[in-house]
Amino acid sequence: MTEVQLNPDFIIADEHSLRSLFAPTHDLAMQKCRNSLGKHAQDFIRRSPFLCIGSQGADGRADVSPRGDPPGFVTILDERTLAIPDRPGNNRLDTLSNIIANPTVGLLFIIPGFEDTLRVNGQATLTRDPALLESMAVAGRAPKLAIVVSVSEVFLHCAKAFRRSRLWSAEHFQDRAAMPSLIKMILDDTTGAPDDKDEMRKMDEGLEEDYRQSMY
Repeated sequence: MTEVQLNPDFIIADEHSLRSLFAPTHDLAMQKCRNSLGKHAQDFIRRSPFLCIGSQGADGRADVSPRGDPPGFVTILDERTLAIPDRPGNNRLDTLSNIIANPTVGLLFIIPGFEDTLRVNGQATLTRDPALLESMAVAGRAPKLAIVVSVSEVFLHCAKAFRRSRLWSAEHFQDRAAMPSLIKMILDDTTGAPDDKDEMRKMDEGLEEDYRQSMY
């Protein structure tokens, strides 16, 4: 595939050019931003089983990582502080390394069935505080560390993206079998997936077993 080259005549490179394309935002969109967690934001967080955390490394490389657990997995320490358990993953440590280099993070909280989302921005710190980690244990297993976020900005986000995508509409769910398994796609892009279907099936089953054994 030929690499696309953008026409420089149409590139938006400064904020004035950007904002000239759009009408001014309305007052409520500005007023809704808070620097602490109000009662509705706290309730939203307690109901949420899933969030995405955006971070950026010292070299400017951006990353967004999903985090999920039973509802209420994010601990509200006070109106300005959240704690997110770090569960076992692939040990790339992208988010954690980025936080050490640049503590600024953005969180997007999602609740299944809700079309609204909650956005939280702030400064993150990594901690191994035993008391905090033990309070986040699941199935008797505490996380190795927690991401503690000092909140600087909080606001509820409207439903347009979820309505456009029809994300929660069952009739628009796609069949997972329409694409290869995760293991096969990764192997296709790296070392090459085996042609033997039985061997591939065993690899898929091995991933499912790993999920069962290493969720916490």
